[in-house]
Amino acid sequence: MSTDEIKPEETYEAGCHCGYIGLSVTLSPPLPEHTVLSCNCSICRRGGYLLVYPLFEKVTWHYDSDKRISRYQFNTKTRDHMFCPKCGASIGIDFEQARPEKPFYGISVRQFNNVDLDSLKYDKFDGMHKMEPAVDLSGTEVDAKKDEPSV
Repeated sequence: MSTDEIKPEETYEAGCHCGYIGLSVTLSPPLPEHTVLSCNCSICRRGGYLLVYPLFEKVTWHYDSDKRISRYQFNTKTRDHMFCPKCGASIGIDFEQARPEKPFYGISVRQFNNVDLDSLKYDKFDGMHKMEPAVDLSGTEVDAKKDEPSV
C-alpha cells in the first residue's frame, strides 16, 4: 500500500455528561475534514444529534459502557437510539439490526470531548420529509395517560 492510499485517522474521547458512559471513536478522515450529519427528523431534533458514522470496530466502549447504556426503539424498531440512563445524554444510534452485514454506529459529536462544534462541516438532511413515514412521530410511541405503548 502506498502512502497515498493510507487515510489519516484520529481517535476522539467521548461520553455522557455525568461520566457513566465513556467511549473512544476513531474517524477517518479526522473530524476537521469529516462531514457531520445534521438531521431534522423527530428523534434527531429532540436528541440534538449531530452524527458521524464509524464502523463498530472503530468504537471502543470504556468500562462496559455498551452494556450500561439505555436503548430506545420506535417506528421500524431496527435502530437502537442510545442514551445514558443516569443523565439522559443522547450518545447516538446503533445500526446493527438495520445493517448486520457491516454494522456501524451514528455517534453524536456533541458527546465528543473538547470539540468546537462551530468549526465542523455539516451536511443537512431533511429527515422530517424524506424518511418513511414522512411525519413527525414525536409523542406517538407511548400513551402518557396509561404509561404504555400506544401501538
